[in-house]
Amino acid sequence: MTPDPRETPENLERVRTDRLTLSRPTADDVEDVFRLYSDPAVWEHFPSRRHTHPGTTAELLDHVGESWEVIGLGSWVARDDGGRLVGTGGCDLRLGLAWNLGYRLARDVWGRGFAQEIIRAAVAAAHRVRPDMAVTAYLLEHNGKSRAAAERAGLDLAWTGPDAGNPDRDAVRLLYADRPLSPIVLRELTAT
Repeated sequence: MTPDPRETPENLERVRTDRLTLSRPTADDVEDVFRLYSDPAVWEHFPSRRHTHPGTTAELLDHVGESWEVIGLGSWVARDDGGRLVGTGGCDLRLGLAWNLGYRLARDVWGRGFAQEIIRAAVAAAHRVRPDMAVTAYLLEHNGKSRAAAERAGLDLAWTGPDAGNPDRDAVRLLYADRPLSPIVLRELTAT
């Protein structure tokens, strides 16, 4: 069977939702993404991950670009109809075992439903590129907004435990998934 050309990964590099244009990041996005990723409010639940130098953001976007090249999917930058960056998000392959759903939004757009728009597009894209891979969300227990977003996306809690590698030794991670995970996949995803 010949694949439908509308279903090819190339067409996932730019996706339109109800209010957003989601596009594969480029070097032109570094300044806007750095502004977002350097905002302490955006990293409220994991302050040690906040970007303090644009070079860190450029490296991140290079990594995302590699994901697009190798896998055919990665995170997008999300812009409103005026071209303003409202956030980033999408699905990235985690350890080659599962899709990891994630998003980060500018604080002045929180509570407006943009996360769900990004999540719906990301889950659909992941299912097109690699439907055999589970879609997961790996988040900190005290991040109630992300927890609610994962549940609204139809993901179920698959695991709760210590957050490996977190400088906060009391941090607890939750792993949500769109399907049951094998013990091996579960062990690998939660070990890092």
